[in-house]
Amino acid sequence: MTTSLGQKFFASTRGRIVTLLRRRGLTVDELAVEVGLTNNGIRAHLATLERDGLVTQQGSVRSSSGGGKPAYVYQLTPEAEALFPKAYEPVLGRLLDVLSEGPGPEESEALLREVGRRVAEGRKVPDGGLRARLEEAVAMLNELGGLAELEEHDGGFLIRGYSCALVAVTPDHPEVCRMVETLVSKLASAPVREHCDREIEPRCCFEVTPSESADEK
Repeated sequence: MTTSLGQKFFASTRGRIVTLLRRRGLTVDELAVEVGLTNNGIRAHLATLERDGLVTQQGSVRSSSGGGKPAYVYQLTPEAEALFPKAYEPVLGRLLDVLSEGPGPEESEALLREVGRRVAEGRKVPDGGLRARLEEAVAMLNELGGLAELEEHDGGFLIRGYSCALVAVTPDHPEVCRMVETLVSKLASAPVREHCDREIEPRCCFEVTPSESADEK
C-alpha cells in the first residue's frame, strides 16, 4: 500500500506531473493544460523534479501548435518508478502457496493461473454489471503498483496498462501475464485475453469480451 507520505506527494502538483508523465512524455504546454498552471509554474516544478533525478528531457522535440519554437518533451527517469508502490508480497505469497501444492515446474502456467484465481477470490466484487466489476479489477491492478485504465472497445472493453506492476518478471516470464488475465477474468466473470507488450517497456493490455450472461454495462 502507498504510505501517507506517498499519498501526500501524489496529491501535490509535482505528484500530478509525475503521474501524467508516467503515461507518456509531455511538453510544458501540454502539462500546463493538464495541471491548470502557467508555463512558468510548470517549468519551476519540472526544474525541481529534474534536480531530484525524477524527470528528464527527451532527445526529441515536438512542434508547437502555434508554429513557434519546437518544445522539449519531458519524461520520467527509471529512478522515478521507485515512487510507485510495488506490492509483490500478496502475489508472491499466493504463488508460493500454489507451488507447494502443485505437481512441478512444468505446469507453471497452470499454477500461475491458479494464483490469479486465488488472488481474485480474496477480493470483494461489487454488485452491478460488467463495467463495475472491471473497474474493481482495474483498481486492484493499480493497488498492486501498476497504472491501468478501462476503455470501451468494439462492443467490449480493454484494460490498458501504462505501467506494469510485475515489470521485473514479465519479459522473461510471459506466463505471469496469464496469471493476471485469469485474475481479471475471475473478477469480471467474463472471457479475457491478454495482448501485453513485453518488450523494452512492458505494458499490460487485456481484452474483455462480454459473455451472453454478463451485463455489459
